[in-house]
Amino acid sequence: MHIPFTERCAESSDVSRGTTGSGRPRRARLAAVGVVTVLALAPVAACGGSSGSSGGGKTLDMWTFKQSHLAGLKAAAAAFKKQTGITVNIEVYGPDDAYTTKVQAAAKTHDLPDVLEVHSDGEDLVLGSAGISKDISSDVGSDWSGLYQSSVQQSGTVTAEKYKESLPTDSTSHGVKQGQRFSVPFTSGTFGIVMGNKKALAAAGITKAPATYEEWLQDLKATKAKDPVNGGLSLGLKVKSTGLTWAFQPLAFAELGKDDYHALFSQDPAKDLASPNGVKALNLYSELQPYWMPGTQSLDIDGADQAFAQGKSAWDIGGTFTLAFLQQNGMQPDDVLAFGIPGPAGGAVPKPALGPLALTGLAVTSTSTHQADAEKWMKFLAQPSVASQFAKAATEVSSTELGADAATVMGPTLYAMTKTFAGTPENTYDPSDNSFRPAGYDQDSMSDIIADLTPLHQKSAAQTGKDMEKLNNSFWKNAQK
Repeated sequence: MHIPFTERCAESSDVSRGTTGSGRPRRARLAAVGVVTVLALAPVAACGGSSGSSGGGKTLDMWTFKQSHLAGLKAAAAAFKKQTGITVNIEVYGPDDAYTTKVQAAAKTHDLPDVLEVHSDGEDLVLGSAGISKDISSDVGSDWSGLYQSSVQQSGTVTAEKYKESLPTDSTSHGVKQGQRFSVPFTSGTFGIVMGNKKALAAAGITKAPATYEEWLQDLKATKAKDPVNGGLSLGLKVKSTGLTWAFQPLAFAELGKDDYHALFSQDPAKDLASPNGVKALNLYSELQPYWMPGTQSLDIDGADQAFAQGKSAWDIGGTFTLAFLQQNGMQPDDVLAFGIPGPAGGAVPKPALGPLALTGLAVTSTSTHQADAEKWMKFLAQPSVASQFAKAATEVSSTELGADAATVMGPTLYAMTKTFAGTPENTYDPSDNSFRPAGYDQDSMSDIIADLTPLHQKSAAQTGKDMEKLNNSFWKNAQK
């Protein structure tokens, strides 16, 4: 969808359009990660339109798409005002699609707020390429970025890899320059986290997390047998990339190991998705087929999590960001048994770790007339004392390094999820690593194919592998033109 701008700045050449990598996503839609929404935006940086803020630098406006962040942000805003005298008005627009529409409309009318919460390393770069977000690379020094967890300190930056991905003219971030920075991290986490309803599990005789994928399949079988209607597994498979990125890929990494997992996306027919390795991994993923809750393929991410919170499924696949949503929907963290997708007993990585990545970030709009104060607010949120209070209020993992207080601040269930982060480079599935894929790789097209394997159950693993191989090779062909 293109948004026609009626007032073009003189230097606006073409319109940048893109797809947000909202991968969780939702609520933190992880870039890469899952949810992808078409976003069409035009360059506005030189237009100098209204920022929507007011008060001679003493009032800032901020928008977020996460309802669960509102209370924590408001509490932080109160402390910020006490310290600086600057008021921060915070508004939430959800779900993600509504937020995207809101930003689109505001970009069109030059009525953006001063600060936007954005999906990290996807949406932020799209906004940057469109001139919606300010390049803050010269403003974020080590005294600021050093406040964050080491794994996410560069989030929001156009790295060499991100620049390479932006080069195709149809890239959603086409036009960005290496070294630019369009956001700083705010929340972190990972996906591929399995959650079980402790009550439903106990009814089926399950009292602890499974040690292997095979044990988990047995547990799924047990809850399904105990309650054929509500004992299954939910996942927001209407967003088909969730099946690919939240379940298949971590499982394939555990089965094959890092190098052979990367090779699935290569041009080597002996190791790619149609190879014996690829078919083996696809077959493992398809073993979930009997346990999907009825209709899970028609549920979006929120819908799948709501089904779990309402007792319509015994299991749910999500991420660290899911717990806050479950809590909003009446499920207490102590009611949840959470663990990372376990590896197959005979796999190359039987006990895989799940690498954390920045989920959401904070961006300054290029039209803000209070950019210095906006950055002051963003840096304030990164302070450990402020981030701790926010994490507790939001039930989210903050991007700020919280040190020894993390367990106390986050509570036992959320802290247990973060334990899945602990691993070595060789046994950690890193969802942010796309270095082994061709530029222009489109996870959503791949997800359409794998959905035919499961939950749609229309193709075999072998045929799915062949179809994925064909599409993957087309990405390589385009990338090498």
